[in-house]
Amino acid sequence: MKKIEAIIRKSKFNDVRKALHEADIEFLSWWDVKGQGTARQGLIFRGIAYDINAIERIYISFVVRNVNMDKSIDAILKAAYTGESGDGRIFVSSIEESIRIRTGDRGDESLYDKDKK
Repeated sequence: MKKIEAIIRKSKFNDVRKALHEADIEFLSWWDVKGQGTARQGLIFRGIAYDINAIERIYISFVVRNVNMDKSIDAILKAAYTGESGDGRIFVSSIEESIRIRTGDRGDESLYDKDKK
């Protein structure tokens, strides 16, 4: 099992969520976050300097079976892409165990509904 985390542009969130749904990823969590990338810039408006380094982004997190990892990553890559600096990042880490509280299912079986798949 893999945990996939992505930081993407807010403007691309609906596209990414739709692409993940089409890739059969039906459960994910997301948060509004602010962060700072490698670009450093400022803005002066009416004589007042503003720091615009804190960029609003969406942080997405979900766990998938190993067989769904590549299609999940591809869905994010295609839907979040603009070709400009600041498109975001994807992080993949291993998950040792997953347990569905309601049924006690463990491992891969805890991540999907056996009756539907």
